[in-house]
Amino acid sequence: MADRGEDVDAESEDELYEVVNITDYARRHQWWSRVFGNSTGPIAEKYSVASQIMMGGVTGWCAGYLFQRVGKIVATAVGGGFLLLQIANHSGYVQVDWRKVEKDVNKAKKHLKKNANKAAPELNSFIEESTEFVKRNIVISGGFVGGFLLGLAS
Repeated sequence: MADRGEDVDAESEDELYEVVNITDYARRHQWWSRVFGNSTGPIAEKYSVASQIMMGGVTGWCAGYLFQRVGKIVATAVGGGFLLLQIANHSGYVQVDWRKVEKDVNKAKKHLKKNANKAAPELNSFIEESTEFVKRNIVISGGFVGGFLLGLAS
């Protein structure tokens, strides 16, 4: 029995002095893994967190800046076209048949309701894929959102 007790003491000493490699532990147990699950993507393994935030921020800023510029052009074109149509209607150059407009709008509503169920599965799969991408690449996605908002503001 004395031999068995010595073996137990030797095993417990080995467990007390177990060497833990902190670098491997940090790679396997990242903070976003605890929050969003263990599905980290390949980007998270190749680049540091600072690099990911920088890449996401720069691409987000570019996208936000372009969105702002294109949005202004589109808004100006649509608003200007609407203004010209109103001036033409008021001046008598254009006559609007409101009954026909209402009939066409109701027809379009029925068509949209009829075909809305067909597009829903494709939209749901796109949303699921996008959500999974964001979960796998949470750091670069966060940088992109921040950069996008800064691009809109500049």
